Amino acid sequence: MEHIINVERLEHIISVFGSFDENIRLVEQELSVSVYSRESELKVSGDEENVDLARRVLESLMELAARGEVIDGQTVRYVIDTVRSGDESKLADLGRGVVCITCKGKPVRAKTLGQKNYCEAIAKNTITFGVGPAGTGKTYLAVAAAVTAFRKKEIDRIILTRPAVEAGERLGFLPGDLQNKVDPYLRPLYDALFDMLGAENYNKYLEKGNIEVAPLAYMRGRTLDNSFIILDEAQNTTREQMKMFLTRLGFGSKAVVTGDITQIDLPADKISGLKDALNILSDVEDIAICKFSEKDVVRHVLVQRIVKAYEDYHSGKKVKK
Repeated sequence: MEHIINVERLEHIISVFGSFDENIRLVEQELSVSVYSRESELKVSGDEENVDLARRVLESLMELAARGEVIDGQTVRYVIDTVRSGDESKLADLGRGVVCITCKGKPVRAKTLGQKNYCEAIAKNTITFGVGPAGTGKTYLAVAAAVTAFRKKEIDRIILTRPAVEAGERLGFLPGDLQNKVDPYLRPLYDALFDMLGAENYNKYLEKGNIEVAPLAYMRGRTLDNSFIILDEAQNTTREQMKMFLTRLGFGSKAVVTGDITQIDLPADKISGLKDALNILSDVEDIAICKFSEKDVVRHVLVQRIVKAYEDYHSGKKVKK
């Protein structure tokens, strides 16, 4: 069977084909079809079912290209998976909203439906939990939302925190003063802030007290008003620490809690405060729980495969060799 897709602009075809046609080769390989380009037409040939699937994938990719989205291998794989599951209609809104503009002028957008739902939940709710594997953008998008709220003067402070240790209190074994000891644990948060604000603005706001990056222990006894608070690596909080953090929330504030419950580093006799909170707070109004899967991983494709392999192994499925 053969199907012809008419394309309005040649640059959209160039974007979808990718550098050295790597994107279109991926479509051909994954869907067992052949795709040819002739001027403003795409010709797809193969089995009827595969051609129809490829048509829907290519039309979705063309729509993303028309909106200025960068089409890479990760995008192609995600669109193929989404179309296969029958959810391609939801791709129409993907990437439309800009969460934040980085210091270099790059727009930060949701790249998957899971990320889109997460960003919408942060905007609508006072507390949002983002739970899922590494590489799904949980922390980065939360920082982007915080910076946007700060720029709009919706909040006065951005507070980023995470458990200072991963497996017991061992800070004393690290060299330097307290700040030197906790900095390695907070580095991912620094990196995201530098990306959004630039080092100069970050240091300026840090000196003024508009930005605070501190270990979770520093939150005890405080009431945080007019702040955007992000608790990262929350799977490594205890029950008591999680309750302490959630009850710091003051007027005009918003909180985002991120973590991966498959990477808990607490001692065996400790229950994760994140797992506990997800059960206790699932039906509480103004609290959203967003769960990511391996499909939402936006790092190297191998990260997605690793996450999927671990999930399959622990769920008792046979892993492909």
